[in-house]
Amino acid sequence: MSTTALGISSYYHDSAAAVVEGGHIVAAAQQERFSRHRHDAGFPALAVASCLAEAGRKLDDVDVIAYYEDPRLKFSRVLATYLATAPRAWRSFRHSMPEWLGWKLRTLGVVREELARLDLGAVPPIRHFRHHESHAASAFLPSPYESAAVLCVDGVGEWATTTLWHGRDRRVEPLRELRFPHSLGLLYSAFTYFCGFKVDSGEYKLMGLAPYGRPVYAPLIREKLVDIRPDGSFRLDTGYFEFLYGQVMTGRRFAELFGGPRREPEGPLTEREFDLAASVQLVTEEIMLNLAAAAREHTGERHLCLAGGVALNCVANGKLVESGLFDEIWVQPAAGDAGGALGAALLAANGPRDHLGSGGDGMQGARLGPGYDDDRIQDHLDAQALPYRRLATDELRSTVAGLLADGKVVGWFQGRMEFGPRALGGRSILGDARNAEMQSTMNLKIKFRESFRPFAPIVLAEHAGEYFDLRQDSPYMLIVAQVAERRRLRQAGTEHLRGLDLLRVRRSQIPAVTHVDHSARVQTVARDTDPDLHGLLTEFHARTGCPVLVNTSFNVRGEPIVATPEDAYRCFMRTDIDALAIGSFLLLKSDQPPWHEDTDWRGRIPLD
Repeated sequence: MSTTALGISSYYHDSAAAVVEGGHIVAAAQQERFSRHRHDAGFPALAVASCLAEAGRKLDDVDVIAYYEDPRLKFSRVLATYLATAPRAWRSFRHSMPEWLGWKLRTLGVVREELARLDLGAVPPIRHFRHHESHAASAFLPSPYESAAVLCVDGVGEWATTTLWHGRDRRVEPLRELRFPHSLGLLYSAFTYFCGFKVDSGEYKLMGLAPYGRPVYAPLIREKLVDIRPDGSFRLDTGYFEFLYGQVMTGRRFAELFGGPRREPEGPLTEREFDLAASVQLVTEEIMLNLAAAAREHTGERHLCLAGGVALNCVANGKLVESGLFDEIWVQPAAGDAGGALGAALLAANGPRDHLGSGGDGMQGARLGPGYDDDRIQDHLDAQALPYRRLATDELRSTVAGLLADGKVVGWFQGRMEFGPRALGGRSILGDARNAEMQSTMNLKIKFRESFRPFAPIVLAEHAGEYFDLRQDSPYMLIVAQVAERRRLRQAGTEHLRGLDLLRVRRSQIPAVTHVDHSARVQTVARDTDPDLHGLLTEFHARTGCPVLVNTSFNVRGEPIVATPEDAYRCFMRTDIDALAIGSFLLLKSDQPPWHEDTDWRGRIPLD
């Protein structure tokens, strides 16, 4: 009889829940999608209820609760850090200790109380695993490999910041570990903070900013901030950072090193920020390549699995693929803390890896959240007296492909919701990648975010090689590749351009998804994993000769990806999206009644 496990991550960043039965992942979702608070770190009550509902289970049917880290071991690191930095860290110590002594030390008891409050049955026994152990399990156990090297790289768990594992059969065996405060995630977050972005959410922005600059500060980073060693390890000079002492990442010494104070949030971007982003990105790639080389040497494996927040740096992942160190890499699509809930559930269930027989992975395209059938969607539309057309599958795809070919932007709400930070075709906004104005239109009029932010392409897997220099499939939008040379355009007289002026240059036949360095964060779409999206791309390809579309998450800046039909319609009406394809229904903006809200919704949403 198989074990049913409910995994939980909570209280620090991106809380989530997951249900695993034996070796099969049944459901996984982040709390933010339901609470509508981005990066919600509270107890994931709504995510738990959703995952149990998807599984058709109550708590009575669950054999074990799996928590993703060890609270007491985490407390030992927090306390040791305060003792080592006293009295300088007194203010932070005074602020955080009451929480630790009041409830964080008994987190597992709090989890039990919260689950009991849901009134979904008796709470089963609770087990905990270590933070990086949960990451490692989430990376290897659903992967398509019988065995693999496993790297987990993030800010910090309990003590570990970087770990190497050997995945074989149903197990992940620990091999090497780097400990706090020597952390690649915290190094990258320090530059995120210094460049005026929010830590734990602005790292994507820093990565997107990097191609606009030159890595002129990279030698200084290597000389002063991080000692990169031949064995793959590294050490930070903590005297330049402030994260040991409180809530900020950098202070006076860091500012002196880089020529002045940190950029104020929402302040103008200057050449310094472009160059800082380029520099820390280059150093990050170097460290990841060193770690990967060490993983190859220590395990002898030809496949690599990745998890932890740094594994979401898809530019570095692309460099790993290009390096040829491994035949192939596989990245957990929910690589951050949310994925820890899944990893813990997989460890507790300890079931067979049946997906290996199919030749694919166990993540099911990351479509692990709730889905809504046509009856549920129609009930909502009819209750609000909203005008729509109900179309057969082929007619819906044909009509939407025509709208996209005509330059329209379409909200695409189909099937189950994705697990992880990327929209993969379940909750997406789509546009024509050939349209040179599409990037600025989507950024400024739909996403309400900075103009420099790049968009990602989705491409038919069977045609990916015609447009991108991609050595392997990239189903989870976690690998950056170069746009193929034959698709690029040459424009003379642009060599002198710097910074955001580079946005004015049309670089390829698919300019809306070609970044300023000719790169793109590619998602390959296969028929067997996403027939809806594959069918739409096939129809668009037949109409236009182009198998590529823009895909961005169905949300606006500062808001989580939409979860429900109600969320989707609200986002549709708040933005300049032209049409909404939701289940079998198509809604055109021009047909909708006027949209009114009593308050200014943009003023209520945090900028990050």
